[in-house]
Amino acid sequence: MQTDETTRTLSKVALYASIAMAMIIPAQIIVFFVSFPPETAQLWLSLFNRNWVLGLLQMDLLFIVDNILLVLLYLALYQILKVKNKPVMMIAIILGLLGIASFFSSNPAFEMWQAAREYAKMPRESLLTIAEALIFQWKGTAFNIYYVLNGITLITTTVVMRGSIFGNRTATVGLISGILMVIPSTAGTVGLVCSLLSLIPWMIFLIMMAGTFRKLSHA
Repeated sequence: MQTDETTRTLSKVALYASIAMAMIIPAQIIVFFVSFPPETAQLWLSLFNRNWVLGLLQMDLLFIVDNILLVLLYLALYQILKVKNKPVMMIAIILGLLGIASFFSSNPAFEMWQAAREYAKMPRESLLTIAEALIFQWKGTAFNIYYVLNGITLITTTVVMRGSIFGNRTATVGLISGILMVIPSTAGTVGLVCSLLSLIPWMIFLIMMAGTFRKLSHA
């Protein structure tokens, strides 16, 4: 198959991005199993002052990196699939990018780190209040918007993906992950279970897409 220079370049970028994203998922799971996230604002501040690296990791630093890579993945998918259905892919990618922007605005990792440093200098009740507010913000409206919009993006993209160079199997695996992702992890036990289950097909989806990106990058 012949491809233009833009498609080859974006496919190569997406190849590395998808591999890196597939590696980030088990790394984040290991972080949570090694040390469970604190349950109170004061414990969060203590964690950051004791080990700021672990504090950032517990507050989804790896997922910040993951979402930066996801932007690159979306660009490649749009470039490849726009020939099949450009209007739908435009809508899907815009929703996905809005969701990613919402995630960035929801994550308070570095604000919590700064609050912890100030708390270490002079413990004050106001800093505990700030830390509590940051925790509420972390899993609030913006985070839920991120989850739902990216689930919709994945569902829409995989529907367009059927019958394309990616193949129906890849599209089906991605669709399963997208359906599970539509339910935010904050939606109680059901949300938590769905978010964890979605990681399995998502990792497989990334690996399967990586194979196609590799072919396109050398086409």
